[in-house]
Amino acid sequence: MKESTDRASAGSWPIRAGTFGVAQGEVAVTSGSGAILKRLAKKVWFRAALFTIAAVVLVLAAGLIASLSPYSLIIDVGQDSVGSVLQILASSMLAVTTFSLTTMVTAYSSATTTATPRATQLLVEDTTSQNALSTFIGGFTFSLVGIVALSTGYYDQQGRTVLFLGTLAMVVLIVVTLLRWIAHLSTFGRMADIIDRVESAASRTLNSYAETPTLGARAFSTAPSGAVSVYAETTGYVTFIDIGALDRCAKKNDVAIYILRLAGATADATHALVLTSAAVDESAAKDIRSAFTIGSHRNYEQDPRLGVIALCEIGSRALSPGTNDPGTAIEVIASLQRVFAGVLERERADDVRYPRVYVCPVPMEDLVTDAFRPLARDGAGFVEVQIRLQKCLHSLADLSVGRSQPFLQSAELAYDRARASLESQDMRVLDEVRSTLRST
Repeated sequence: MKESTDRASAGSWPIRAGTFGVAQGEVAVTSGSGAILKRLAKKVWFRAALFTIAAVVLVLAAGLIASLSPYSLIIDVGQDSVGSVLQILASSMLAVTTFSLTTMVTAYSSATTTATPRATQLLVEDTTSQNALSTFIGGFTFSLVGIVALSTGYYDQQGRTVLFLGTLAMVVLIVVTLLRWIAHLSTFGRMADIIDRVESAASRTLNSYAETPTLGARAFSTAPSGAVSVYAETTGYVTFIDIGALDRCAKKNDVAIYILRLAGATADATHALVLTSAAVDESAAKDIRSAFTIGSHRNYEQDPRLGVIALCEIGSRALSPGTNDPGTAIEVIASLQRVFAGVLERERADDVRYPRVYVCPVPMEDLVTDAFRPLARDGAGFVEVQIRLQKCLHSLADLSVGRSQPFLQSAELAYDRARASLESQDMRVLDEVRSTLRST
């Protein structure tokens, strides 16, 4: 226990002013209920359900609006014109929805096989594709309910006019959405798009984490003697921690809580989630466990390591013998450089909002290892990859005021791997690059 916490505390985050990324502490301060709503909003079914409900309400509201309106609005559009338009809309929206679903599933499968399975959840959360699919489903529901309402005589003549105007508005919305969807498909699920999405997710989480590495709690290196362990009741990955709920529980029970399993760590019945400064009853232990969201898979919301791991996996797969694509690996290294440059330019916030909760931050050394060690290993035989890796790591070392050691150490380890794999001619080129970088 002491060894792990001492090691984590040694890798404190660098402090340097900058104007990069998202609002201060965005991930750290998200409340439990707010996090649940945020996760629900990213679900495809949730957005589709909202659009479907809105479509049904709009269709039925047309008759109500017509009956309550003090004005008479009747447009002679023919007895069956509204029904005909709705019939066309219903049949076409069903086909377009099926096509959109097929396209999205194909993009998910492609990301899994060519990039990394960890990128699939970012494609699933894409708002443009979700809005397109939800609009098409909403249009289909609007048409279907409208046809049923017309056949049952729900509308009078003015109601038919209101429904016709609503149908025209729906057609315009569908056409605009379809045009946006077609434009979006030109990049959706392509390798460059996947790298950009993973880079954005990694930057968002890491920038927020760099500002508040303790998530608003106090930092600690060693838990007090006599601390009591609280274990998880399920096995999985910690995906979210409600620090505010833990602080309230600590105040209620007059204890201090030391978090051992941060987001991204595994939780089970043999490794403690937290330590408490004194024994707590079962009710308090239940409150502590409920502050931890444990899932089957890691996600990017609060996990500072997953983004760089996913980027690294994309680069490593590109360097595999079956793919042999060093260009993609070089793009990944450039993405990692941007991610870490943003982190190094963040200004750390030292305010403690949860004084009874203690967190051991993820050390910078672990993040650098996660990001660059697999690329150095799998790209050892590619001189162009090694050159880009050396330039990237030395550039980050120059940016990291007083904290250059992790980057320089990774550069040295990458050089050792290259020396064991590259031919003498390629090694001379790499040595020239290294000597230039050292002299600047």
